[in-house]
Amino acid sequence: MQRRDFITSSLGAGAAALTAFSGSHAQSQEAAATAAAGSTSPKFKLKYGPHFGMFRNHAGKDPIDQLKFAADQGFHAWEDNGMMRKPPELQTKIGETMQQLGMTMGVFVSMGIGGPDFVTKTDKGYQDNLRKSMAKAVETAKRVNAKWTTVVPGKVNQRLEDEYMMANCVKNLKVMSEVCEPAGLTMVLEPLNWWANHPGLYLVRIPQAYMICKAVDSPSCKILDDLYHQQISEGNLIPNMEKAWDEIAYIQVGDNPGRKEPTTGEINYRNIFQWLHKKGYQGVIGMEHGNSQKGKEGEEKLIAAYRQCDDF
Repeated sequence: MQRRDFITSSLGAGAAALTAFSGSHAQSQEAAATAAAGSTSPKFKLKYGPHFGMFRNHAGKDPIDQLKFAADQGFHAWEDNGMMRKPPELQTKIGETMQQLGMTMGVFVSMGIGGPDFVTKTDKGYQDNLRKSMAKAVETAKRVNAKWTTVVPGKVNQRLEDEYMMANCVKNLKVMSEVCEPAGLTMVLEPLNWWANHPGLYLVRIPQAYMICKAVDSPSCKILDDLYHQQISEGNLIPNMEKAWDEIAYIQVGDNPGRKEPTTGEINYRNIFQWLHKKGYQGVIGMEHGNSQKGKEGEEKLIAAYRQCDDF
């Protein structure tokens, strides 16, 4: 099932959020004009990864055209939660196009939100199915040149103590890691917020994910830190990244409230991106959010917001 349903309607965020810093405003205006003209922009400092549909008003419905438009605007990464549902031929074409454009493929979802089985079952039949699922993920990863795949360990079992759920989760992730390690594919475990979007999920906080990854002890089991979710779940974003840094393999963003592009909410993404850059982060920053405004104007506003936050 699809893990998220992005809302693309406007929240009335307005362009005022982009004019808070006059020095960045001129650059933002230039980026928006460039997007409208369709010309090539300089690459961003970090690998911000849009997703299909984010620039459909400028690029049209064709996924290949959307990739090319994003590359022209300076983006050199991409992600697609639904990649495994696409035909293999299209997956291959996407992978080849991204390679030609010099773009890095980010995450796709191999295990979305399910029931409590993942923290409950460890029998052979269940684990054999996990192996089959990850084998399919490995094949998808090969076609699109992906290094990371998102895993969400399902919901809590309200009739089982936390410690048993933890042990079962670790056992199952070890089985999945055995499939991923030889292929060089890394499962990234994503804690999702309980309060606004996903009540009842097992994995909610970064320290919890850190503990699980330490217990699994595999290079193929790491953390996806979605800063939108973690702002809601626990806040203290940079210190928590620092504490869990050796297990974090992937970052996703979205402002809060609203889950739209940076500058539309309360998170200071310019500071966070600067911190990641100084940290030497070379991975993808997935843009897992909606556009705060509709149409081409909303897409231009989004690009300008990333130009502003990338200006450090």
